[in-house]
Amino acid sequence: MSRLPYEFFLALRYLRPKRTFVSVITVISVLGVMLGVAVLIIVISVMSGFDRQLREKILGFNAHLKVFKRDTTMGHYRDALQKVNVDREVKGAAPFVMGQVLVKTQPQVGNPLVGAPWVRGIDPNYETNVSIIATSVPFGKFDLDGRGVLVGKEFAYNLHLRVGDRLAVYSPRNLEEMEKKRGKENEEAILPEEFEVRGIFDVGYYEYNANVMVMSLENAQDLYSLNDSVHGLMVMLKDPFKAEAVREDLSRRLGPEYAISIWTEENSGILNALLVEKNVMFYLLFFIMIVAAFGIMNSQITFVVQKTREIGMLKALGATRKQILWLFLSQSLTVGVVGVITGFALGMLMVTYRNPFLHFMNRMTGFELFPASIYSFAELPALIVPKDISIICGSALIICLLAGLIPAITAGRLQPVEALRHE
Repeated sequence: MSRLPYEFFLALRYLRPKRTFVSVITVISVLGVMLGVAVLIIVISVMSGFDRQLREKILGFNAHLKVFKRDTTMGHYRDALQKVNVDREVKGAAPFVMGQVLVKTQPQVGNPLVGAPWVRGIDPNYETNVSIIATSVPFGKFDLDGRGVLVGKEFAYNLHLRVGDRLAVYSPRNLEEMEKKRGKENEEAILPEEFEVRGIFDVGYYEYNANVMVMSLENAQDLYSLNDSVHGLMVMLKDPFKAEAVREDLSRRLGPEYAISIWTEENSGILNALLVEKNVMFYLLFFIMIVAAFGIMNSQITFVVQKTREIGMLKALGATRKQILWLFLSQSLTVGVVGVITGFALGMLMVTYRNPFLHFMNRMTGFELFPASIYSFAELPALIVPKDISIICGSALIICLLAGLIPAITAGRLQPVEALRHE
């Protein structure tokens, strides 16, 4: 004797594969739920991975907070630096100079190439507290002494640069001087500053690798005629999500002449766009499971029509409306459980082997399906969030149960006499 409730026992018996139209629809419904769950897990995991890695790459090279002097550069920045470091939530702070320059390569053979990167002037003694640049130099070394500079991996590739090459850098000061003396009797050529590529960095984020050049704080101050002033301070926190509270505290400590920006504001566009895209993808792909739910409803309605006489016999033998209801809901639940389990397994398998599959597709198609120049990542990221997986699997089960609810209620309302007279 089976210990299963007879409603569930009959549900499993009726779901046995048979060469009938209802069985085919049931199999299609299971496949629909499986694919819906698997695709949602893959997409949401990849989007979560994008969000996490993007935050890590942005905060690895950028700061959680930036402190500026309103409408002017920051002179005597060491006083402000000391006040910032007093805050117990501050992990480290460093001065910086940031601006765009024009660079020209000086190759031994061939034509020179021109670029317009952003120069970031840093103090190596402080920079290790606020960024990963010092530990992200795979080629050459972290050396900014004298006329040394670091360039990003993509920037070096685009301008055919190697460690030891020299660069001519035209600063805004050079361009202003040339503009002032143009057409005058004392017009003379303004020579650019020359620098040597000491290292090529890779911080894992395409935008920084392609558009940033790093030099010493003193050289950057000379390029912008800042003397001992800087453009601002970069501040790294122990917890980046406390940036708003720390900003309020530092604003009171530094005074109204200072302005403070936080990382969520500076990168709000791309981070919010990623969040919106993740939500939209969830709602769009969720319709796959809704389509599968209509398949479940269709098979259940057909099954109720086919088994009307059997339902009448069960009711005549004493089965209650609730028991008939659970008989058909058990079928929907079984389809949902099988679909969710297989979909979960397929989704986790695809997430685990996403990059080998991506490389295989790149070889098969002959072009890059996930270009780093667009997405800023060399590999396809993914992050399994238990909460997201629970929402996906739980929602799928609920949808499957709701799909079988209407046919189950219809079957429960059948009267024994009318059901037994059914042809």
